[in-house]
Amino acid sequence: MDRAERLAMVERMLFRNGAGLRVVEIAKACGVDRRTIYRDLARLEKMGVPLSQQDGRVFINREYYAANIRLNLNEAVALFIAARILSRHAEQQNPHIIPAMTKLASALPEPLASHVHYIADSVRAHPVDRNFALVLETITRAWMERRKVKLWGNLMRGGALGAYDFSPYFLEPTAAGGLYAIGYDEASKGVRAFRLGAIRRAKLLDESYEIPHSFDRRHYLASLWGIMSGDEGKQIQVLLAFSADVTPLIKERVWHSSQRIETLDDKRCTLSVQVSDWRELLPWIRSWGAQVEVLEPQALREELALEAARVGAIYRGVGV
Repeated sequence: MDRAERLAMVERMLFRNGAGLRVVEIAKACGVDRRTIYRDLARLEKMGVPLSQQDGRVFINREYYAANIRLNLNEAVALFIAARILSRHAEQQNPHIIPAMTKLASALPEPLASHVHYIADSVRAHPVDRNFALVLETITRAWMERRKVKLWGNLMRGGALGAYDFSPYFLEPTAAGGLYAIGYDEASKGVRAFRLGAIRRAKLLDESYEIPHSFDRRHYLASLWGIMSGDEGKQIQVLLAFSADVTPLIKERVWHSSQRIETLDDKRCTLSVQVSDWRELLPWIRSWGAQVEVLEPQALREELALEAARVGAIYRGVGV
């Protein structure tokens, strides 16, 4: 390869290795001697790549590094739409959406660019929870660098404030606007899903980790509703009955990997799913209004019955 190709390769290698690389490792991968790599590193720094060295390893400072990607028009618009959905529905605003939209606008022609700039300015007016942003940034860095974090918060169902040593495997949003970190929890000795909104503080640790080859992330990605938080392995059956009017809509979708759909004699249908926490389903169930009835579990049925009674009392003008 020529020098330009080698420089691009070194930059990619450093960007993808959060733990950094030794010069001898880079030289071996590129098929050149170490002196050549030292010259290449100096050239990359002159080109604006933020490099640093520690304990004989070379790193890219990802907080200041701007990755170069090439997008066609439709790809850029797709990313803008995704960012727009996130800005509308997220429980807490992510401050990094604004610069991301601004950069996307530079890849778009008019009048699309002006519209994206307008949306970015409108999002800028939304309040930002700085603590949530700091927690998100810390967990993102831990995920990238494969480093453990210590988390403080009410992270267990019904539990008090506690501290947890955690290895983040990935982040996943839910349809209800929540954001979860999925990873290994030292306290429970198992994989758990922690909602970022419940984390009060996150501290990056020096200890590293590896994701086991046996870990299957499909379990956490198979639901339309996103992460079903709660105790790993403890599943609850949710059984819903839908009216005949919406039965065709229910039957044409895959809502959850565990779903079972049965058509009843009166042309209604039942949808049964196994989840670890039915609370994530509440916004979706509410969206069907009177076209759905909760049959199981009883706690979910009572929750929605009380909510319906309160709504009815408001519209009847009766004190709640």
